[in-house]
Amino acid sequence: MTKISLDSVQKMRQELLEDSELDSNFMILTVGACLIATFGLVANSAAVIIGAMIVAPLMMPLRGAAFGALDGDPKLFGEAAKSLAVATLFATLASWSIGRVIGLPDFGSEVLARTEPTLIDLGVAVTAGAISGFAKVRPKIIDAFAGTAIAVALMPPICVVGLSLSQGLWNYSWGAFLLYLTNLLGIILACMLVFISAGYAKYNHAFSWTLGFASILLIPLGISFFQLLRQAQLHHNIKTILLNQTITFGKLMELKYTNVDWSAKPPKVFLTVRSKNLVTPNQVRLVEEFLSKEMGRPFTLVFQVQQIQEVRAKDSVEPPKP
Repeated sequence: MTKISLDSVQKMRQELLEDSELDSNFMILTVGACLIATFGLVANSAAVIIGAMIVAPLMMPLRGAAFGALDGDPKLFGEAAKSLAVATLFATLASWSIGRVIGLPDFGSEVLARTEPTLIDLGVAVTAGAISGFAKVRPKIIDAFAGTAIAVALMPPICVVGLSLSQGLWNYSWGAFLLYLTNLLGIILACMLVFISAGYAKYNHAFSWTLGFASILLIPLGISFFQLLRQAQLHHNIKTILLNQTITFGKLMELKYTNVDWSAKPPKVFLTVRSKNLVTPNQVRLVEEFLSKEMGRPFTLVFQVQQIQEVRAKDSVEPPKP
């Protein structure tokens, strides 16, 4: 561990306190990031949402909270916690209000992508938090800070919580809040490790508590992760089956989307496909049997067919000549 002077520790403490202050700059950036993220989510625009990630100032008070907890500094920790709480509450209420005004009945993929966090999201949060902390102890690589803000995406999940609540979608709001909580704990835990490794702080009970809370998240995130793997395997098997000539579909069918209701018994799989031919109940039964054999459990398949009609110029009927 590197030996850090008391002056360097004091300087770090002061810089983090300034970064964590709930001042006009912080609130202007928070308001701007919230509006950009909310409108980007409603418009289902990834480019707009990335802009909100860059503007959002939430990473700075997170670093302050991590250092304040390790250092036992109630002023720094309190200021960072206050900034985070105000930003979270404002973003939730603002996105809820926008959602109520717009009244969008369905959300796009950008919203849905933030409602089912997995272990992968925790890994991203920890990695991004470590880089953010490293950028603080090594100012020469401060350019990496914007990249970590994009990677961990703190503002969009809060806005998804508000948008989901505005439409009464409790499952979506819980999933988005779990993602936000995962990002918070992952970043704080990683920043703590960096500050300790760099010699600016020592292990204490705050680190143990943070590690404990992060460990609890492994349960829901692990369940989501294994469900994601199951769904990916299911989608792969279905796609393989539909391209298999022996199932009689041949290459005349294209699989567009797969959605699974795992709560049904047996699980119900909705397949959105494009086909030139009609799909018969016998074909569905054959696919069900083959899929159940491959997956080792029964499934109920529901085909939602988008019919393809080929139209050529030569098929036109010329009007009779007078």
